[in-house]
Amino acid sequence: MNGIIGKKIGMTSIFDGLGRNIACTVIEAGPCVITQVKTTETDGYNAVQLGFGEAKVKNTSQALQGHYEKAKTGPKRDLVEFRDFDVVEKAIGDLLKVEEVFKEGDLVSAVGTSKGKGFQGVVKRHGFAGVNDATHGQHNRQRAPGSIGAASYPAKVFKGMRMAGRTGGDRIKVKNLRVVKLFPEQNLILVKGAVPGHKGSTVIIEK
Repeated sequence: MNGIIGKKIGMTSIFDGLGRNIACTVIEAGPCVITQVKTTETDGYNAVQLGFGEAKVKNTSQALQGHYEKAKTGPKRDLVEFRDFDVVEKAIGDLLKVEEVFKEGDLVSAVGTSKGKGFQGVVKRHGFAGVNDATHGQHNRQRAPGSIGAASYPAKVFKGMRMAGRTGGDRIKVKNLRVVKLFPEQNLILVKGAVPGHKGSTVIIEK
């Protein structure tokens, strides 16, 4: 599985050859440093570990500092492992750029952490309609969840009941996003559609 680590910049739109306006997410993808190469002989499986983003030495453990020194690079903010990576001619310490992994027209998956929205009610969290008709004796019930369980049997609320709670902040994977355009000089990749996360958040692009 080939992939790269990036940072979500924001959204824009471009026109295709037919004059259609396509909403795209702009991602600063790489360059990533190969910090470790795992093989079947040494680790039991084949994988490539990539590092992205700069981190301070004082915030990095000594164990990780030694790990980065082996790759002849500084501390990185994010480390992600990709199994069965196809780019086999790369070695530890080499840079991996976006144009070496993707090309325009590829279908990719985007993995990120969705925006955290805090504690929310059922209307916002689960899309409940609420009581739209405020007449007929309704009093402050427009956005209430309603009944959540039965009576003396089963005398409990089942797991998974859609109720109010913390919303967002989950790891989300969006599949089958098309690479619309690459800008190798700026390490930018334009992906059709929305990608989870806020501006500046870390995104993993894989295919």
